[in-house]
Amino acid sequence: MAMTYDGRLLSGVTVLMAVVEAGSMARAAEGVGLTASGVGRAIQRLETRVGARLLDRTTRAMRLTEVGRRFYEQVGPHLDGIEEAAREAAGSTAAVRGRLRVNTDPVFSQFVLARGSAMFLDRHPEVRLELIMRDSVGDLVADGFDLALRFGDPPAVGAFSTRKLFETRVLTVAAPAYIERHGRPTHPNNLPAHRTIDFWDAAHGRAYDWEFRRDGEVMPVRIDARIMTSDAPTMLGACVSGGGIAQILEFVGRDLIHDGRLVDLFPDWPGERFPLHAIFPSRHQRAAKVRAFVEFVEEMVIDVS
Repeated sequence: MAMTYDGRLLSGVTVLMAVVEAGSMARAAEGVGLTASGVGRAIQRLETRVGARLLDRTTRAMRLTEVGRRFYEQVGPHLDGIEEAAREAAGSTAAVRGRLRVNTDPVFSQFVLARGSAMFLDRHPEVRLELIMRDSVGDLVADGFDLALRFGDPPAVGAFSTRKLFETRVLTVAAPAYIERHGRPTHPNNLPAHRTIDFWDAAHGRAYDWEFRRDGEVMPVRIDARIMTSDAPTMLGACVSGGGIAQILEFVGRDLIHDGRLVDLFPDWPGERFPLHAIFPSRHQRAAKVRAFVEFVEEMVIDVS
């Protein structure tokens, strides 16, 4: 029995995917070779074809409706499969290609991805990498992201799938200049009497809690920070200059501790660790570019975990 395919439906789906990934009709138009109005008409025809509104369009924003999100998530893997099948049929060796848009934790981007991005692009010359620093994961599909990289627990709300990439120790550190002026705390309970620098977690609207762990023991410590910042390099700079005691991730401070510019104050409390997760839209299959990037990140974190 012969099968027939709705070419206009497939064309409309392609335009919808381009709009979601580009974040606007104007940017999508460049990629699919249409005018912005042509893109708009293609979306309208698709909505008429499926009998539901897929995009909410205003003068300032454009977001998938709930029906549109489900449609996007269901259709996406099939388009990925068509693209990969076409490349395989053509004998192409460049399966990893196209724009890769990553919603990334600023600290991980600054201290790991910044030095690794050139190597990834050398390995995959047909990829264009976009590292966008955001305070929260948000809506990956509506914001056009292929994945997010985030420290801490994965989001409790949203249609996501996650994969833990590694864990890093949390260190409590101070500069030798600070220790010389104010003394070295001998126990975490001494910290409330010291100058501390705290990190503001913008995603959750609060400062990070200070906690110490060893051999199953968990000890929270309440501090009254003299300096508060939401920028990791600022916190690190203030700490290195002797401004106070801070908690940092091990891969951020490893070289500074090795060079003697920072001191690990409590090596006998090594149990507090912080995980990094890759977070994906809830699509069953992932494009080759996404798989390649996650594998590359896992290679990078072997050196920092």
